[in-house]
Amino acid sequence: MGSLAPVALADSERLELVSLTRSSRVPSVVGFRARIVLALAGGSGTVDVARELGTSPPTVRLWRGRYLKDGVDGLYDRARSGRPPAVDEAMAMVVAATLTAPPAESGLTHWSSRELAKRVKVSHNEIASIWRSWGIQPHRTESFKFSTDPELEAKITDIVGLYMDPPENAIVLCVDEKSQVQALERSQPMLPVAPGLSERRAHDYWRHGTTSLFAALEVATGKVTDQYHAKHTNKEFLTFLKHVAKTYPDGDLHIVVDNYRTHKHANVTTWLAQPRNKRITLHFTPTGCSWMNLVEVFFSIITRQAIRRGSFTSVTDLVTAMETFITSYNTDCKPFTWTKPADVIITKATSKRRTVFVKKGSSITRY
Repeated sequence: MGSLAPVALADSERLELVSLTRSSRVPSVVGFRARIVLALAGGSGTVDVARELGTSPPTVRLWRGRYLKDGVDGLYDRARSGRPPAVDEAMAMVVAATLTAPPAESGLTHWSSRELAKRVKVSHNEIASIWRSWGIQPHRTESFKFSTDPELEAKITDIVGLYMDPPENAIVLCVDEKSQVQALERSQPMLPVAPGLSERRAHDYWRHGTTSLFAALEVATGKVTDQYHAKHTNKEFLTFLKHVAKTYPDGDLHIVVDNYRTHKHANVTTWLAQPRNKRITLHFTPTGCSWMNLVEVFFSIITRQAIRRGSFTSVTDLVTAMETFITSYNTDCKPFTWTKPADVIITKATSKRRTVFVKKGSSITRY
């Protein structure tokens, strides 16, 4: 029983085992077991593999058999049978205390493991362990927004319809303004990226004014039409609408905008009501759902690639940088493809999901 026949591996199986030996995302014992199989596949005998890897021949035979029977899945530990361990009183107490807000006199907004340890007289290490096992992370916070728009479903269906099935022979544009873009000049020159070093910049800066970027994203092509104004009132918005109308003189225009009050100003509605502007229709995103406006994706791109890491000595310098970026962007632009159906968005936008913990005797159930 000192040696068994070598394990035959296909190239794909060998690559998968090698990746397990190098991965930091699987338990180290799984990588060790993969090395056993690879060593056996290389022609080494059971005793030789055991000696080489510092284990015993029975262990080598065990994982050889498990791999031959179940493949890679056989290298992972199997779930143990028997009754799951009950949640003891200490754990129940810690979970219950964590889910209760700290007392007002403490001045705390949330619990840390050490602050909770002072209250419940349990080691902060034990508290951290309990939090990990329950997936509780008091130090983290996320934001949410449920729209209260009474026309939520109709507006979502309308906007998604424009993206996924636009009207025939019509042009769909997404329009918005990126307001108060600051011209910031760093107090010292940037230090460029180098091997082993990221680009570095001074944390302090001088302000040289602001501008507002008005942009119209053509959904079919991804092309961006831009204009810049010192303010972002209904007057500037109307000026930009006229500019967009001249840029696209033919065909119906369907323009997606958010619920910013300047977009609904009387001056705007009066201009749209004029006979020559009947071809222009504004489509409003639901309240609190401005993320449905695809031009917001472009604003994210220009912020990351042209604004945030720039240093500008004046508003003119800032505008020139943005104009240069947009001109270059339009030479190789591609449309953003909307893939999420309206019914899926409506379901997520209206469901208030919550996790509830209920204590029953010595156990806690998560719903």
